[in-house]
Amino acid sequence: MNFDLSDEQRLWKKSIHDFVEKEVRPKAHEVDVTGEFNWNAVRKGAALGLLGLTIPEEYGGANMDAVSAAIAIEELGWACGSTALAIAAHNGLGTSPLVNYGSEELKKKWLPLVTSGKSKIASLALTEPGTGSDLQGIKTKAAKDGDTWIINGAKMWTTNASIAEYIITLVQTGAGNGSRSLSMILVPTDARGLTIGPAEKKMGLHGSPTHAVTYQDVRVPLSNLIGQEGRGLPQTLSTLDGGRISIGAISVGLAQAAFEHALAYAKVRQAFGHPIADFQAIQWMLADAATEIEAARLMIYRAAWLKQEGRPFTKEAAMAKLFATEIAERVCRNAIQIHGGYGYSSEYPVERIYRDARLMTIGEGTSEVQRMVIARNI
Repeated sequence: MNFDLSDEQRLWKKSIHDFVEKEVRPKAHEVDVTGEFNWNAVRKGAALGLLGLTIPEEYGGANMDAVSAAIAIEELGWACGSTALAIAAHNGLGTSPLVNYGSEELKKKWLPLVTSGKSKIASLALTEPGTGSDLQGIKTKAAKDGDTWIINGAKMWTTNASIAEYIITLVQTGAGNGSRSLSMILVPTDARGLTIGPAEKKMGLHGSPTHAVTYQDVRVPLSNLIGQEGRGLPQTLSTLDGGRISIGAISVGLAQAAFEHALAYAKVRQAFGHPIADFQAIQWMLADAATEIEAARLMIYRAAWLKQEGRPFTKEAAMAKLFATEIAERVCRNAIQIHGGYGYSSEYPVERIYRDARLMTIGEGTSEVQRMVIARNI
C-alpha cells in the first residue's frame, strides 16, 4: 500500500478540519460541562456527509472510502471527543449493520432518515448488565408471535440511545446460548415498551449520551430482522472490526490535540529563565508523542485500506485500535505533565482530552480483548 493520501483525500481532510475547527472545537468545553449533544454542528456536518460516511449515495450517504471515513473521525476527535464518539458510533455501529446486512426495505426506510441531519441518528445495543465482552452470554430475547417479534431484556452502555431514531439490538432468537442463537433486530426508539434510562454519569465524553435500555414486550415486525436469523454474532463481530478503526481514529485525533496543546504551552512556559521546551525531559516527551501519533495514524490508515480493499483486516484493526488507544492515553497524560498544575485544571483543554481518551481502551473491546483477537490471528 502507498501510504500517501490522494489529492482528493487531502482536500477532504482539510475541509473537515476547517469545519470542525469552526463548528465543533469551540463548543467542546461547553459540551463537556453541560453534557448537551452538539446537534447544531452535527446537523451542519450532515451536509458534508458526516452522517453517512461510507453509506451508498442511493440511501443518502456520501459513499466515502474507508480511509476518508477514518480521516473524518480523526478530525472530529481532534476537535471534540464527545461529538466524535457519537458520530463514529452512528456510522460504524448504528448504520453499518443495516448497510451490510439489511433488506432493501429497511435500508430505504431508515438510512435516508438518519443521514439527513433533519432527524435523529442511529444506535447499536450489545452490552448487558451481566454481559460485556462475552457476547454469547446475551440474555435479551426475541420471540416470534404472528408477524411480529416480542423483545424482552435489558442493555447497558448504549451510545446514542436518547438521540437515535432506532437501536439495532442483539438478541437471542434461538434456544440455548450458542453462537447460532443470536440475531440483530432494528427497534425504533418510539416503540411501545422500550424505555431509555437517564444518561450515565461518566468520567469523560459527557456530550456523548450513553444509556441503559430496557425492553418490555416490545413488538416490531418480523421484517425488522437484519440479515439472517441466527447470524447475529458474526455480523456483530464484523461490525466491531470496523468500529475499532473508528475508535482508533478518535484516539489519534485526541492525542494530536493534546500534543499540540502541550507543544504550544512548552514554548511559552518559562522555568529557570528558559522556555520549558528547551529542557530535554520535555523534549523527549514531545518527541515520543510525535512519533507514536504518526505510527498510530499509519496503522489506522492501513487497517482502513484493507477494509476498503475487501481484504481481511480483523487483526490489523485490533492492532491499530490497541496501539492508538494506549498511546493516546500516554500522550494525553504527558500533556498534562508538561502543563504541570495547570494541566490538572479544567481551564485547560488537556484535562478534558485526557478524560475523554480514557474510555478508548475500554469501548469496542478492551485492550485485553484486542490482545486476545491479535493472538488468535497470529
